[in-house]
Amino acid sequence: MTDHYDDIVIGVGGMGSATSYQLAKRGRDVLGLERYDIPHAMGSSHGVSRIIRLAYYEHPSYVPLIRRAYELWDEIQTRHGEQLLFETGSIDAAPEDDPLFEGSLRSCEEYDIDHEVLTGAEVNERYPGYDIPDEHMAVYQPNGGYVLSERAIVAHVMAAQNEGARIQARERATDWRPEGDGVRVTTDRGEYTADNLVIASGAWAAKHVEALDGLAIPQRQVLAWLQPQKPKQFMPENFPVWNLQVEEGRFYGLPTVKVPGFKFGRYMHREQDVDPDEMNRQPEPEDERLLREFAENHFPQGTGPTMQLATCMFTNTPDEHFVIDRHPEHPQVVFGAGFSGHGYKFASVIGEVLADLASDGRTDHPIDFLSLARFD
Repeated sequence: MTDHYDDIVIGVGGMGSATSYQLAKRGRDVLGLERYDIPHAMGSSHGVSRIIRLAYYEHPSYVPLIRRAYELWDEIQTRHGEQLLFETGSIDAAPEDDPLFEGSLRSCEEYDIDHEVLTGAEVNERYPGYDIPDEHMAVYQPNGGYVLSERAIVAHVMAAQNEGARIQARERATDWRPEGDGVRVTTDRGEYTADNLVIASGAWAAKHVEALDGLAIPQRQVLAWLQPQKPKQFMPENFPVWNLQVEEGRFYGLPTVKVPGFKFGRYMHREQDVDPDEMNRQPEPEDERLLREFAENHFPQGTGPTMQLATCMFTNTPDEHFVIDRHPEHPQVVFGAGFSGHGYKFASVIGEVLADLASDGRTDHPIDFLSLARFD
């Protein structure tokens, strides 16, 4: 017999684990399907830590969502009994007329977010691990920090299981189709039916939703962890998370956490669009060279031996904003995709949004600017 559920969630990474928990918490019968392990290193949620920040240069409309995300991160870490969110402060630094600085400042002013405006020279004096251009301008926001990304997936999955959800790893969803007002999902192990389907499959989203083809494009990303020559300067209490626009591009980084090196990467890295099933997952010498040259210029006390290199994927949309919506033809199917390298911090609230859409057909969260229809 085919198993029937209220909701099936395809993908149990950052977004899918939170969605599974939020649905199960509402008393719904939930099946979560993950093609790899839980957690795993094949997608976009691994690598120990992810930046979280209230100052949001990408668009001020994200601020209400990130405020709710902070509340839900606190809820899940309290329930799980393990700290997942750590506040170190955040720095957004760029030339004064750059969208990175202007957008960060705008979001703080529009939503009355506690912040300071600093010059690059003032940032370097306060945080000696930095060596950014003196004339840059920066927004410092004390509530920025990082989330332990893989541990957060574990926390959400265990909370979902405790609420009665069935989570199955190493089971790949190969197809889905509408069946009456519900759906039928086929995997490499069997078939299941449900009233609703949530697709939260990250870089594989366009393979599950035809409407996302060309709109949710996976891109190869490489991260580096370098051992600092002065380790104390790169510890969380002395090293805010950061976004930095310089001649070499736009980079981001975090303090030393769990790995003996500070972590950083370049947005869009080498601009290599990929098929997630065929991507080269081995870091190459060119990847390391690009990252080390940047660190030598702007974090020179952090350029000791390479401790780790890791590949992951961004899934980018044309405007670099998320896509969260109901399927244009099948309203019993909802999806979240295209998180474009800045989505993980929202995982806790995206789970709530997707659960709203699946269970109620609507959400009170302000997500109109993230609808699929904007690409029509």
